[in-house]
Amino acid sequence: MSNIIVFGTQWGDEGKGKIVDLLTERAQVIVRFQGGNNAGHTLVTRDKKFILHLIPSGILPPDKTCLIGNGVVLDPEVLCREMDDLHKGGIEITPANLGISKKTHLIMPYHKELDRAREKAKSGKDRIGTTGRGIGPCYEDKMSRVGIRAGDMQDRDLLLAKIKKALPEKNALLESLYKEEPLQAEEILGIITPYADRLVPYLKDVSLKIQEAREAGQTVMFEGAQGVQLDIDHGTYPFVTSSNTVTGNASAGTGSYYSMDEAIGVVKAYTTRVGQGPFPTQQDNPVGEHMQVQGAEYGSTTGRKRRCGWLDLVILREAVRLCGPTTLAITKLDVLSGLDSIKVCTAYEYQGRDILYPPQEENSMSAVTPVYQELPGGSEDISQCKTRRDLPHNARMYIEHIEEELKTPAEIISVGPDREQTIM
Repeated sequence: MSNIIVFGTQWGDEGKGKIVDLLTERAQVIVRFQGGNNAGHTLVTRDKKFILHLIPSGILPPDKTCLIGNGVVLDPEVLCREMDDLHKGGIEITPANLGISKKTHLIMPYHKELDRAREKAKSGKDRIGTTGRGIGPCYEDKMSRVGIRAGDMQDRDLLLAKIKKALPEKNALLESLYKEEPLQAEEILGIITPYADRLVPYLKDVSLKIQEAREAGQTVMFEGAQGVQLDIDHGTYPFVTSSNTVTGNASAGTGSYYSMDEAIGVVKAYTTRVGQGPFPTQQDNPVGEHMQVQGAEYGSTTGRKRRCGWLDLVILREAVRLCGPTTLAITKLDVLSGLDSIKVCTAYEYQGRDILYPPQEENSMSAVTPVYQELPGGSEDISQCKTRRDLPHNARMYIEHIEEELKTPAEIISVGPDREQTIM
């Protein structure tokens, strides 16, 4: 019996889905604790590829229980579509293997309309790069205490009443500020009803489910979305997501408090970012193109090409300080094969001095200059390596350098997209 948490240390897209999928052998219950369908986790088996946005990445084995916690914002339509896609791939989703917290807030059609209208109204550098999926507006309603929760789907009269209560303000913004068409409460209820009918059987007391699992001696794994640098408080604000992505949010986002026996920080062997925002080590050159092509760096949610750059130890130190990993999982190490030399950002030059952690002022990350250390690369194919000893000398030295800088052991190393291409 233990508690395991898996989190992203960078700007998301680190490969958390694969790591969670691998570690489900050690856990009986997998819980998603924050975010929405603005994040995608890609799972690759020998003959199939699954992209998950809401359902926890532990759903593939038939004997696991997956739970969606109260800290998540859930789009009912997207969840139903995801369940259908898994069904087509031979994975059955039932109330026996998936539960949704009754306290989880629902993304409504007006949230998505507002999200898209706001981003469309912004220009150039003011754009956040939101996915337009209604995540931010849904969290806003949650904090304003006018949100609609999953448990409300059980009572259509309550659901309609809450929609009617929310719409006047939404329509005022859509019509007067963004010059968009207003929405009708009955029309929105009609959109939501078929999804509600389908999802009501999945509603659970997630806090109780976790407690029961613990009392039964089961291991619970907590799965985060996005990465530390997208945290609403600790990330590169304002170019961040709308929730806390740090490990400390796992308790609030699931309604359970237990100490974490293992905290696994997932580190991509280089750095990527989707959308707007500062990115000190970005390489808009052949090196960045190599990473983008070899790593197939396209957003699993948006399809947008990811910006790529060298590994940034400054933001990784911040992730270690904020989240306390006991172990690192280094992913996509194979993508660096073919580069004669590899640079690692060890510090930032900021306001005339070198700093080891990100500066705290807003937009200050746009004013830093990375300080690099150059390491030898290599051209060997490492995709079939089964042990750390099998890796070429320079690859082993690269991993050891990361371990030394972050004072944390790397006990999982991914050398390819398939779950078997992993050194444990």
